[in-house]
Amino acid sequence: MHRVSVLLSLVAVATLVVVMTPVTGYRPWIKPNSSDLMFGGSKKYEGSSEFVKMRYHMGPVLTANITIHPIWYGRWQNSQKKIIREFINSISAVDSKHPSVAGWWKTVQLYTDQTGANISRTVLLGEEKNDRFYSHGKSLTRLSIQSVIKSAVTARTKPLPINPKSGLYLLLTADDVYVQDFCGQVCGFHYFTFPSIVGYTLPYAWVGNSAKLCPGICAYPFAVPTYMPGLKRLKSPNGDVGVDGMISVIGHEVAELATNPLVNAWYAGQDPVAPVEIADLCEGIYGTGGGGSYTGQLLNDRGGATYNMNGIRRRYLVQWVWNHIVSYCTGPNALDQ
Repeated sequence: MHRVSVLLSLVAVATLVVVMTPVTGYRPWIKPNSSDLMFGGSKKYEGSSEFVKMRYHMGPVLTANITIHPIWYGRWQNSQKKIIREFINSISAVDSKHPSVAGWWKTVQLYTDQTGANISRTVLLGEEKNDRFYSHGKSLTRLSIQSVIKSAVTARTKPLPINPKSGLYLLLTADDVYVQDFCGQVCGFHYFTFPSIVGYTLPYAWVGNSAKLCPGICAYPFAVPTYMPGLKRLKSPNGDVGVDGMISVIGHEVAELATNPLVNAWYAGQDPVAPVEIADLCEGIYGTGGGGSYTGQLLNDRGGATYNMNGIRRRYLVQWVWNHIVSYCTGPNALDQ
């Protein structure tokens, strides 16, 4: 999403507010309106719209086995890394308990390239790179993010493999790192590296840990904005508000990277500079009836934590994605499946 916020109107028509920028970004949309709850019984309220036309623009999609290479920028606890690693590994874990992360990925797999080949079912956790000493500082611009990736793939010791066709480079910044437009406009974004900076065209995404900077914006609903004091936050499934909030943003960006890696494949709208992608249309929707400030019908574990998908050993809350065949947002925990 190129700084796109998705507002789900009360007539179930997705109204798109687009602000142009050269990279894609994610931010959950929060609308404080209790009347949203009246749509809780509507099976297809989740972004359903006959006016949304997701189109294929003939660019490549990721049909070969996908390998995600995390770059851990700043100081990360091992427990935090495990939560994210297990989420990535869960995308292809078809034996996970229903509703599963792998079931969520099945919607992404519906998208094809011009030969009819589907997005790969296989998503692998690749080699990782640690940048513990903030090699490019604690305040990054959109272009300096590409420099961080360059450092990771050109490092003298254990450089990340260069895989332009099926590799995804996932830059994860610690909770004391500020990235341009973070919190105010985006919680994560994806694009591709410029050969003039990195030497290669590599699909990448950035997602930040908002725990210290803006949890009420980027870790919602596990934290709530200060301007909504009456809204109760939900308990995170893995006991880490910042990282549990990152999971949905990571899912958002990986789904869009798979279907639109070079920003010339699957998107809605007429402007390729500001495409509306498969996760943009479903921001803030995690279950049946979702829309506005209402997340949709979710699940709770015995400890009261909220989730909507099972991974290999953990549970996660991940936003739904757009199903272009039925023209509405879908997820494995939908009550009408």
